[in-house]
Amino acid sequence: MMRPIAIAFGRALRSQFTGRMLMLSVVPLLMSLALWGGLLYTGMQPLLDWLQGLFAEYGLFETSSSVLATLGLGSLKVVAVPLVAMLVLLPLMIITSLLFIGVGAMPAIVRHVSRVQFPTLERKEGGSFLGSLGVNLSGIVLFALLWLVTLPLYALAPLALVVQALLWGWLTARVMSYDALSIHASRQERQTIVRTRRRHLLLIGTVSGLLGALPGVAWIGGALISVVLFPVLAVLSIWMYLIIFIFTGLWFQYYCLQALAELRADAGDVSKI
Repeated sequence: MMRPIAIAFGRALRSQFTGRMLMLSVVPLLMSLALWGGLLYTGMQPLLDWLQGLFAEYGLFETSSSVLATLGLGSLKVVAVPLVAMLVLLPLMIITSLLFIGVGAMPAIVRHVSRVQFPTLERKEGGSFLGSLGVNLSGIVLFALLWLVTLPLYALAPLALVVQALLWGWLTARVMSYDALSIHASRQERQTIVRTRRRHLLLIGTVSGLLGALPGVAWIGGALISVVLFPVLAVLSIWMYLIIFIFTGLWFQYYCLQALAELRADAGDVSKI
C-alpha cells in the first residue's frame, strides 16, 4: 500500500521548502566547506601526484586506456587520474555530509515534525545517542566499502546509478529509521515497525538514493568537461547532498511517526497517540 509513503512524501516536500528547513542546510554546509575547502586546498595536488605515480608504477595508464577503449570511452584516458581522485573523494564527502546532517539537522527535523504533525505522540525514548552513533558508523563503514568495490561500474553510467541508488536505499533505511523512531518509539515498537514496514522503508530509501545519485553524476560529468571546475562543482554537490539529506530525513520522520501512531492505535493504546 503506497498511500502512507505518498502522504509522507507530500508532507516532507511541503516542509522542505520552508525557511526553517532551508536554513538547516547552512550550518552543515559551512562545516563541510571548512573541512573540504581546507582538504582540497592542501591535499588535492598531492593526491593527484600520488595517483599519477601509482598509475605510472603499476602500468595503470595502459590498463585504463585499454578498458576505456573497449567501452568506447577512449577519450577519457586523459582525465583518468582526476576521475579516480573524484570517485575516491565522493563517498568521503557523502559520509561527512551525512554526519554533519545528523549532528546539525536531525534533532531539529524531529522537533519540527513532532510539533507540526504529532504533538500528542508520547515519547518512549527507545533509542539513544550511542545507539544512533553505532548504527550510523557501522552503516557508513559498510557503505564506503561497498562504494569502493563498485567503483568500476562507473564505466557504465546507468548501471552505476542503479547500484548507487540501492546502496543509498539500504543506508538511509538503516540510519534514518533508527533516528526517526529513537525518541518517540520504544525499542520493541521500533523493531516491530522496521520489521513490518521493511519494504516501505527500503522503497523510500531507494527513491532517496536515486535523488542522492544526481549530485555525484552531475559533479563527475561536469568535472570531466573541465577539471578546473572541480572545486566549484564539489561545493555545489555538497550543498545538493545536504538538501537531499534533509528532505530524506523529513520523509522518514513523517512516515515513521505515522506508522508508530497507527501501531499504537491498532494495539488500542489511544492515550499515547
